Amino acid sequence: MEYLPDSNARYKDVDYWNERYRTEESFEWFGDFTKFEHLLKQHVGIEENILMLGCGNSALSYDMCQAGYSSITNVDYSSVCVESMAEKHKDCAQLSWLCMDARRLAFPDGVFDVVLEKGTLDAMLVEETDPWKISENAARLLHQVLLEVSRVLKPGGRFVSVTFAQPHFRKRLYAREEYDWSIKHYHYGSNFHYFLYVLTKGEELSPEDAALERRFAEEAKAPPTYVRFQEADSEDFLNNIRL
Repeated sequence: MEYLPDSNARYKDVDYWNERYRTEESFEWFGDFTKFEHLLKQHVGIEENILMLGCGNSALSYDMCQAGYSSITNVDYSSVCVESMAEKHKDCAQLSWLCMDARRLAFPDGVFDVVLEKGTLDAMLVEETDPWKISENAARLLHQVLLEVSRVLKPGGRFVSVTFAQPHFRKRLYAREEYDWSIKHYHYGSNFHYFLYVLTKGEELSPEDAALERRFAEEAKAPPTYVRFQEADSEDFLNNIRL
């Protein structure tokens, strides 16, 4: 593939994305809007204030705009991406574009009804070799991002996360009392299932998820294990999970 990196680690490199976005028109991780529109409509109102986290060159925001969603702020840490998408959709007043690091969102507390990400968190985990126990650096990175997501959500707001990660892997990262949200998940796709998580700010974790948080905290203190599920660092698993 033209944009296949020589190492999965490059998915975390802004220079890789800047170079890619200079020539790539659009790319969709986990299928386009039509594949999960039925789920999104159940949890995201068209008049709500939405933050698209790590927008990339996906057509998702534009497709949502065409479906009637009226306020979508798109952020990405690639300046090339943001400039290109702003120019491409300059006639869509419902869409705005900002260059921003997801770990340090430049917004006040409680300003968004919805924060939506599709594949952004997966890209942050590309170097992980044990899905049951992610590295300390990756855990710290995700914790920074999730704290920011929770901070900018209004009470009752929702964090919607679209991913290929199954609940037994992903819920253990989302289930933390300090994020102040509940967790629900859904799936879509026929031959291969993708997952849509809805985390609602201000709702308590279920007893099951609260227990998961306690178990995860205990496991974090355990001695390290060395289980590998990815034989080569050059394996491009993200490029092989499209619908």
